[in-house]
Amino acid sequence: MRALKVLLVAIAALMAGIPQAPAQEWPDKPLHFIVPFAAGGSTDVLTRLLCEQLTVELKTPCVVENKGGAGGNLGGAAVAAAPADGTTFLVSAPGVLAYNKILYREMAFDPDKDLDPICLYAFQPNVLVIHPALPVKSVAELIAYAKAHPRQLNYASGGVGSTSHVAGELFRTMAGLEWQHVPYRGTGPSLVDLLAGQVQLTIDNLPAILPHIRSGALRALAISTAHRVPLLPDLPTIAEAGLPGYAAISWQMVAAPMGTPRPILDRMAGTISKLTAEPAFRARVAEAGAEAAGGTVDEARAFVKQETVKWREVVLKSGARAD
Repeated sequence: MRALKVLLVAIAALMAGIPQAPAQEWPDKPLHFIVPFAAGGSTDVLTRLLCEQLTVELKTPCVVENKGGAGGNLGGAAVAAAPADGTTFLVSAPGVLAYNKILYREMAFDPDKDLDPICLYAFQPNVLVIHPALPVKSVAELIAYAKAHPRQLNYASGGVGSTSHVAGELFRTMAGLEWQHVPYRGTGPSLVDLLAGQVQLTIDNLPAILPHIRSGALRALAISTAHRVPLLPDLPTIAEAGLPGYAAISWQMVAAPMGTPRPILDRMAGTISKLTAEPAFRARVAEAGAEAAGGTVDEARAFVKQETVKWREVVLKSGARAD
């Protein structure tokens, strides 16, 4: 027995001196970041900006993969089913983590049980834009035109359950309008048809739309936040321009498959927070139309719980449904 005890003590001492792989060796292979929307949308733009810098900071390739469909649920399901080894991550807008479970009767995964929030990366406002051929120049004029032409306007969104879908439904119900919702497989495809005049308007994330506002290809009527944004200081909020009480803001959260080792989660959160605290990187995010965030894993988890409560109210008020 004495010999056995000595052996066990020796093994314990040996194990104590061995570096733990998740904390010490990660990452030892390329990392994959799943964007649950088509290329060209705000989440895609911001994720590629983030991965460009994470590749430098973590000294390993960070690859972006687009898996759009079902309001982000296809991409979310892919990450939920991935090995929890710290190689696969999701960059999610609010839908996948906060409110798709309210919109969809059936989902292939449970975001509360299968995905673990890591770090809030960015906030961004939505912007109400129209094709220039539409003869309106303000929110009040848009509401008047839509009421005079019921069911004749086509409203584009990045898909059923996307933030643009919910933002548009909230606007429609608050203003008492009737228009046709046209869902796409992401903001990018929706903008193609909006720029071509196949649909007339959208309320979608600013980063993807900002270049088209600046070029004059789309006409911005208002911003979705409670206050004006520095990038477009002359653009009124939707609330002050004709629809009091309206507000809808989006965000990007980095998440991982549930069960991913906590040391990996903490290091990823720390690395993202380090990047988002750097003035040069914050400026690049701001130039894209968003505001860099950051924080700890515990803060990310608490934020998603809080947002789930808030967005539930927005979704129910909007009347948006996925089935």
